[in-house]
Amino acid sequence: MDNVNITTVFLLGFQCPDTIRIILFFALLLIYGLTIAGNLLIILSTTYVRGLHCPMYVFLTQLSISDCLLTTNIVPFMLHALLHGGGTMPFTACMSQFNLFGVSEASACLLLTAMAYDRYVAICKPLHYNLIMDFTLCFKLIMVSWMLSFSLMLIETINIHKLNFCGPHVIDHFFCDFYPLLELSCSDVSRVRLEVALLCIPVIICPFIIIIISYIYIAFTILKIQSISDRQKAFSTCSSHLIVVSLFYGTLIGIYALPIRNQALLPGKLLSLLYIVVTPFLNPIVYSLRNREMKDSFTILIVYVQNTLHIEDIVSFFIR
Repeated sequence: MDNVNITTVFLLGFQCPDTIRIILFFALLLIYGLTIAGNLLIILSTTYVRGLHCPMYVFLTQLSISDCLLTTNIVPFMLHALLHGGGTMPFTACMSQFNLFGVSEASACLLLTAMAYDRYVAICKPLHYNLIMDFTLCFKLIMVSWMLSFSLMLIETINIHKLNFCGPHVIDHFFCDFYPLLELSCSDVSRVRLEVALLCIPVIICPFIIIIISYIYIAFTILKIQSISDRQKAFSTCSSHLIVVSLFYGTLIGIYALPIRNQALLPGKLLSLLYIVVTPFLNPIVYSLRNREMKDSFTILIVYVQNTLHIEDIVSFFIR
C-alpha cells in the first residue's frame, strides 16, 4: 500500500533579496566547479601516479568520490532554487536525494575512520605497516564502508517511505534532509526517529570514537619521539587527515546538535552549507597544500596530460 499522498515537494531554499541570491548563486557555482575539479584531480593523480599507489591515497580517492557524490546530489538543484526563489521536486526524487545524501555522509564517516586506522598503524606500528595495512585489508575496508552505507540508508529510506505523507508539501530547506522530511508526515514518527538514532551508533558515534582513540595513541607515540624533526615529520603525515576530520565532524555535529525546530532557519541552513559545500571543497585543498607527494603528483599528471593530448597543438589550432 502506497502511503504517499503528496506527489511533489517545494523546497524554499534561501529566501533572501534577489541581489544576495544572485551573489550566492555565482559563489556556490564557482565552489561547486572547483570542488569537482579538485576531487577529480585527486582521483586521477592517485590512479595514474604510481608513487601514490598506497592505502592512504586509495582511501583518499574514495573520500573524493564520496564528496563528488554529495555535492552533485544536492548543489545543482540548490542552484536552480536560488535562481527561481525555490524549486519543485517529485517526492520520489526527494527521497532519492535523501538516500544518496545519507550514503555519501555515512561512507565519509567510515572512510575517515579507515584513514585514521591507517595513520595509527603507520605511526604507532611502522615496522608492521606493510604486513597489517596491505591492499587486501584496504579494499575490504572500502567495500565494507560503501556496502554498510548503502544497506543502512536503504533500510531507513524504506522505513520513511512507509509513513503517511499528507502535507504540507513545502520544505523550508535547500535539500531533502531527514527532519524536514518528517515534518511533512502526519504519521507517528517517533519510531523512525529512534531507528535513526540507533543507526547513528555504527555510522557516526562508533567511527568518531575510533578516530579519537587512534589519535590519542598517535599523539602519545609522537610525543615519545626524541628528535624534533622526526616528531614534526610524524605529525605532518596525519595533520591533513586531522584537519579534514575536524571540519567534517565539527560541522556535522554542529547542525544536528541544534534543536530540531531550528534546523530550517538561516543558521541551520548555513551550517548545512558548511558540510555539504565547503568541506568537500576544502578537502582537496587541505590534502594538496599540506602534502608534498600530492603536489608532486599533480605536476606529474599535468606533464602526462600535456604529452598525451598535445595541449600546445590544440591551443594553436584554436588560435588560428
